[in-house]
Amino acid sequence: MQAPREKTDLKTKLGDVPHKPGVYLHRDRFGRVIYVGKARDLRKRLSNYFTPSRLMRADPKVRALIEAIHDFDWHIAGSEPEALLLEGKLIKEYRPRYNVSFRDDKRFLLVKVDVGEEWPRFRLTRLKNPDDGCRYFGPFAHSGALRQTLTFMRKRFGVLTFGRGSPTERERRSSTYQVPMKLAEATPEQYRGRVAKACEFMEGQSKELLSGLEDEMKNAAAKLDFERAAELRNMLDDLRKTTKPMTRYTTTMRHRLKLPGAIDPATDLAELGEELGLPGPPRRMECFDISNISTTHVVASMVCFIDGRPANHLYRRYRIKSIEGRQDDFASMAEVVRRRYSRALREISELGMQNAEPENSVVREHVDYSFSQEGNVEIARRFAKPGETGTLPDLIIVDGGKGQLSSACGELQVLGLSEIPIIGLAKEFEEIYRPGKSVPRLLKRDSGALKLLQRIRDEAHRWANGYHQLLMKRRIGESLLDDCAGVSATRKQALLRKFGSVARIRRATVEQIAGVPGVGAKLAETIAIFLKDHG
Repeated sequence: MQAPREKTDLKTKLGDVPHKPGVYLHRDRFGRVIYVGKARDLRKRLSNYFTPSRLMRADPKVRALIEAIHDFDWHIAGSEPEALLLEGKLIKEYRPRYNVSFRDDKRFLLVKVDVGEEWPRFRLTRLKNPDDGCRYFGPFAHSGALRQTLTFMRKRFGVLTFGRGSPTERERRSSTYQVPMKLAEATPEQYRGRVAKACEFMEGQSKELLSGLEDEMKNAAAKLDFERAAELRNMLDDLRKTTKPMTRYTTTMRHRLKLPGAIDPATDLAELGEELGLPGPPRRMECFDISNISTTHVVASMVCFIDGRPANHLYRRYRIKSIEGRQDDFASMAEVVRRRYSRALREISELGMQNAEPENSVVREHVDYSFSQEGNVEIARRFAKPGETGTLPDLIIVDGGKGQLSSACGELQVLGLSEIPIIGLAKEFEEIYRPGKSVPRLLKRDSGALKLLQRIRDEAHRWANGYHQLLMKRRIGESLLDDCAGVSATRKQALLRKFGSVARIRRATVEQIAGVPGVGAKLAETIAIFLKDHG
């Protein structure tokens, strides 16, 4: 047995864990894996283990696990289903003492096609035999979605599922297998053509077919056939779960598990500074992202990383005000950059006035070198304190390409902050756009500098989408009042101004509701009963 190891600073290490799906492995003082788990958000899940309240509320088994954790590793997966597959393989491999699931011999489902048969069928299996000449697809984490996918394939491609041998008389007559011709009239060779198309579909070549189903769903919704639209929506969800490309994990990947945990922020920052030609490592970075899923709520986010780690207390969210009823990423990016750094300059100006240096204390609204050779960036960095919102970053990152970058640069120019390094990171090919450069820069896919940029960009995206979902949830809640008899638009606004949200109105007494101007005792009782019935 190995000698006991010194306990890792778990909370410090937690700062390197990304907000992404994946698996985590807890280790004891001898380095042995004692628990394997999966998570949709690794950072959130792991942080739950190291809060004092969790230890106090935990049952004896969980408390024993938490007390035994001396270190942890993690591995990022492409999606939650991928994480589930990897979790199962690792539990079977390590057999951790605190895991129960997946320790038996049960395996995830595969789809098997015996191409040697005269009439090949798509069947479910849990074991793969590499020497039987069959084609296999999977494994699949969602068994329910997989079974629905096979049902779809029977109807869309006219292929046989389950059973063995040639089609029975009942199968030949079944309307399920009559696409594109009756199964009874098809030859084995023609049927194999159906099988080939179905195999391509299982391999993920389904984009065109899924797009057609999505159009059909939208048409059904437009015709108010919501039952059919919901049926197509559920079918699309199942098909996407099944046909989405996923990494297939094997036990030979065991040595790769420590790679994601080996993040070295200092090295990554130094590499990023060198790649971008900066004076040094960008200790403070700020990244902007726009979320405009609909024109109702266009929002933006700003996240801040200091020394390569998230500084959550400096995150900011914005509701875009300059555009209404339309989507304009460029105008939205210009607005949020203008608001962020205008406020930063005001805060630094106030700090300069407190320092009693009137000749330099007010950061100029426009670049004006007639009185001083010191620009806004130099003044700001001289007065700002590290870790405050007024501090200017060493690098600005905008999520997008040339258009978003140009909009942000224009605002920085007006504010006299054009000296701050800024880049645009386009998501599709991870291209880095720089001011004045027509050709984007591409970093190596496995470079620490690119991974650092991806982490801050993904965090900004998560923060913006979270805010958008919050506003949509509030709007759905507020719309309840529209269906309450007697509540006009004016009264609705008065109620929301008074209580802030429908949830708070629901918790208020009838007397409190009646105290809102324009709402009497009778209407207050009606509102209280209505919200109680629709809770």
